[in-house]
Amino acid sequence: MRGSPLRRALIALGKAVAVVLILAWSLGPILLIVTSALKPEREIFAVPPTLVFTPTLEHFTALWARWPDFFRALGNSAIVTALATILGVFASLLAGYCYSRFPSRWVNASGFLLIVVRLIPPIVLTLPLFPAVNALGFQDTHLFLAVLYATFFVSLGAYVMRGFMDQIPKEMDEAAAVDGASRWRTLFQVVVPLAAQGMMAVAVFIAVFAWNEFLFAFVFTSTRAKTAPLVLAEVIGNFDGVEWGVLFAAATVQLLPVLAFVWLTQKYLVAGLTAGATKG
Repeated sequence: MRGSPLRRALIALGKAVAVVLILAWSLGPILLIVTSALKPEREIFAVPPTLVFTPTLEHFTALWARWPDFFRALGNSAIVTALATILGVFASLLAGYCYSRFPSRWVNASGFLLIVVRLIPPIVLTLPLFPAVNALGFQDTHLFLAVLYATFFVSLGAYVMRGFMDQIPKEMDEAAAVDGASRWRTLFQVVVPLAAQGMMAVAVFIAVFAWNEFLFAFVFTSTRAKTAPLVLAEVIGNFDGVEWGVLFAAATVQLLPVLAFVWLTQKYLVAGLTAGATKG
């Protein structure tokens, strides 16, 4: 027996309130940053907050004039993010294929080890890595930072890809083998096109992490490969005091590319996250 109309109305209202609260929690800080970047300096921390104001680009102009390093760091962030995403997706693809097509006790144990390593606090990993990186000459390089980010996220990526691979019938691999296709050709010509949505989901995870990551970039870079989050920290720690308008402008500039990327790939992300839900 279904509930009364009042009960259904209350349930619908509760769901609507929950959605509004989640949106406010998620979008509120972003809206605060963007609007503060467009407000005149005297209105940023006005009490009560000014909801109606004349937008200004003075903070963006000041950012360009006083912090040119920020835009060079944005370029470094783009290079590192692109490299990390490519490496991470490729490694996750291979790992997911192995976990899906060649299950065994030792293969499953390696997956468990990946998860254990992922659970270790990142600061713990930097201590033994730092002297080794210096000795090998990889300090302050885009490639090392990209490899580090890809390695850090390959555990999650591998399990996302495994969920996708499990949805692809193994009979397709066998049919390709009967036609004379090698294992690599089967992977890239048969499996990859069917797992493209999962690869996009993994790409979003890695790209967002690499674009915003601070700790590894702080420890392993100084000038050549310095990323945008490090310059944001320098704006906060400026000896002349925090220029809040410039800080919000920099945060807005750094935020927009990753928001645009997630928005453009959201359908692949949702499909990637829900692909394994229909497995029987």
